[in-house]
Amino acid sequence: MTKRMPAPAGLSTHARGHEKLKGHLAMLLFAVLIAGSFSFGGLAARYMKAEPLMLWRYILTIVVMAVLAFGVFRVPTALPKQAWRFLLLGGLIAAYMLTMFMALEFTSPVATGAVFTLMPLLSAAFALPVLGQHTRPGVLAGLIIAAAGAVWVIFRGNVDAILSFDVGTGEMIFFVGVICHALYVPLIRRFDRGEHAVAFGFWVTVGATLWLIPPGIRGLVQTDFSALPLTVYAAVAYLAVVTTALTFLLLQYASMRLPASKLLGYGYLTPSFIILLEGLLGHGWASLPVLAGALVTACGLALMAFLPD
Repeated sequence: MTKRMPAPAGLSTHARGHEKLKGHLAMLLFAVLIAGSFSFGGLAARYMKAEPLMLWRYILTIVVMAVLAFGVFRVPTALPKQAWRFLLLGGLIAAYMLTMFMALEFTSPVATGAVFTLMPLLSAAFALPVLGQHTRPGVLAGLIIAAAGAVWVIFRGNVDAILSFDVGTGEMIFFVGVICHALYVPLIRRFDRGEHAVAFGFWVTVGATLWLIPPGIRGLVQTDFSALPLTVYAAVAYLAVVTTALTFLLLQYASMRLPASKLLGYGYLTPSFIILLEGLLGHGWASLPVLAGALVTACGLALMAFLPD
């Protein structure tokens, strides 16, 4: 990976050709890995509270990102300029992660994955004031179609629940985190100063960990690690190495090549991947109405991804 130059003055410009294709492929892999975080995170959430679990995860992620940044890529160890950028971005990510695992204590991975798919529509809304990016009507139509499918999954295909706006506690908690992540995506591009992508990720991780220490340190110190099953260790390792470190690099890479509205459009595939993974893990398969909603979100993605920026 080479050092990136600062983004051009027009932040609303995007890559073309092969670079754009690589951005789409990066986000496809992003969607697969994120789906795994909901299922594996649900396993870990059965044994630990969200606050100490997230702090443990991010301490491990700091180690992973430090090895990548300063060991593999030989990034200078100097403190970054305008460090407040990473404190702000870290705070948004910390809020997203905490609310996701709090939500998993109340609802299923499929439902939280459906709430996650509302992010692209919110991200497109934030992209206008943050980056000056306007969403084309066709892309907006794709976002709305996919969001409708997500809403159907959130309400578990129950028309009466939709009409009465019967939203679960877990879904409401995670929606707050989704708003934070939606703002985080365009801010990555706005706050880019040409730093190495891995160094950027390391400092965002440090910022997130600083926010997670106050609510999580007591619970982490009091945790009886010897009593935790192996599945928790496996889940934390997946979350620290794959979901946090690798997905950040994919998101960072794609954010410089795709507009914010399309960037997290690939999150629309998350419910479908979660449904598949939950079934393979033996946690049961979603009902046909819920599966239909997940397929609608995938259709919205297909419409959005192939339209001009």
